[in-house]
Amino acid sequence: MHGPTSHIYFSQRLRLHYVDWGNPDAPPMLLVHGGRDHCRNWDWFAERYSDRYHIIAPDLRGHGDSQWLVGGTYNIVDYVYDISQLLHQTSMTPATIIAHSLGGSIAVNYAGLYPENVNKLIAIEGMGPPPKMIEQRMATPVQDRVTGWINDLRKLSGRTPRRYASVEEAFQRMQSENPHLNEQQARHLTVHGINRNEDGTYSWKFDNYVRAFPPIGLAYEEQHQLNERLDRPVMLVRGAESWASDPVADGRAARFSNARVETVENAGHWVHHDQLDHFCGLVDDFLDD
Repeated sequence: MHGPTSHIYFSQRLRLHYVDWGNPDAPPMLLVHGGRDHCRNWDWFAERYSDRYHIIAPDLRGHGDSQWLVGGTYNIVDYVYDISQLLHQTSMTPATIIAHSLGGSIAVNYAGLYPENVNKLIAIEGMGPPPKMIEQRMATPVQDRVTGWINDLRKLSGRTPRRYASVEEAFQRMQSENPHLNEQQARHLTVHGINRNEDGTYSWKFDNYVRAFPPIGLAYEEQHQLNERLDRPVMLVRGAESWASDPVADGRAARFSNARVETVENAGHWVHHDQLDHFCGLVDDFLDD
């Protein structure tokens, strides 16, 4: 597998990283990873499409080789700003955007803000928390939501990143997290997802603070309003074996004016890993339509 080139850009004074698969004369495509992941999780997909598209894939703030945040929170609006800056600085709009999980939520919000900068959008389980979870959260008094977040941050501040004695040990953890991954996939994701510590052990690259959900930012109803602004074609993809709720059954797909929903059998949360061939078939059909 030939690899992409590595680049740096700045957003809110943070040093952020992205990779570029070349082919600058081709139409632009942006790939956005999910929480506690990294940009190289798209490598298999990007290799298949880099002859047709100019592909870039960022490491979100606090992830991969991007800088960790100091003195603030990992908020959805800040992630959206980062993506907005990347596309603005690289002049890669209008773009086709494919995004997973947290990245999907970021991309959906960005596309609602700047529909003119988007050709088509594919979100793999990227609609955020299911409506029932949101209802439970909003039914919790605001003082409890904020103090709960404060308590979570205090716990995370005392949490030491887990250290693995070897790459092999980290690989075993990666494989146990998603049994759909084959050995090659799990090793590739592990190698690009860990740093070596000074004592010779290994730790995951992501910042543990990304685990805390801030009580501030865009309200869920406001995010729904952005969904309704998006007039570009949207494909929502989910794995049949995932914990994510069905966006048709829970009503979220109806927020979009032009959306199709695809459920992929024998796949969990990482559809683009679990059933790559099938996923690429759906992408081809959607992009060629």
